[in-house]
Amino acid sequence: MATTSTPLPNRESGEFAGEVRTMFDRIAGVYDLMNTAMTAGMHHRWRQRAAELAELEPGSAALDVCCGTGDLALELSHRVGPEGTVVGCDFSERMLEAATSKAAECGAANVRFEWADALELPYEDGSFDAATIGFGARNLEDLDRGLRELARVLRPGGRLVILEITQPQRPPLSAFFSLWFDRLVPLLGTLAGDRSAYSYLPESVKRFPPPHGLAERMDAAGFGRIRYFVLAGGIITIHAGAASA
Repeated sequence: MATTSTPLPNRESGEFAGEVRTMFDRIAGVYDLMNTAMTAGMHHRWRQRAAELAELEPGSAALDVCCGTGDLALELSHRVGPEGTVVGCDFSERMLEAATSKAAECGAANVRFEWADALELPYEDGSFDAATIGFGARNLEDLDRGLRELARVLRPGGRLVILEITQPQRPPLSAFFSLWFDRLVPLLGTLAGDRSAYSYLPESVKRFPPPHGLAERMDAAGFGRIRYFVLAGGIITIHAGAASA
């Protein structure tokens, strides 16, 4: 597979969302493989934990924003049961195609995948009992607007769960993180055929708020009962909060 020299998405360009969408369309075919390679397969366990924190019950309605290839949405589907519904949305058509194929292979009839802009969700106020976003919040052009949209589509008391990569601050993990994400992940991206996309990954993590900063942004967007968990020695955080009544 040939490598690409496509520039990294630039938030100051005014075309950030389009650049990110194009990037995810390009890497949809290798996305699952790269996630497994980068995390030694642990990303599945992190998604399971995020789904648990959504506190869904059989018959619930859940939304997974920036759903990618559908793994987190499928985790949610196990918890809402056949009488519940899960909507996975993304702005990458190629990612949605992969997610739809995966759901069909699993026989997950209670999940549907559809195109949506995370900053202007096409759902009515109070439509969902829970919403999740896994490894997608740092790709939003306007994080605060995205959080407000998530608050809007949740029923009062509905749960928001955000699973994201974070940058550890203490050695020795901070040194390992720098080596792995700044050097080895782009190298894996080169082998997968898209170095620029996997050079964007560490840059997007550096630009994203630290755990306490994201908690503050959630509070400002109208969420309460916010808590977060730091996993994998400080590389992963899961935030959970409840929409205001």
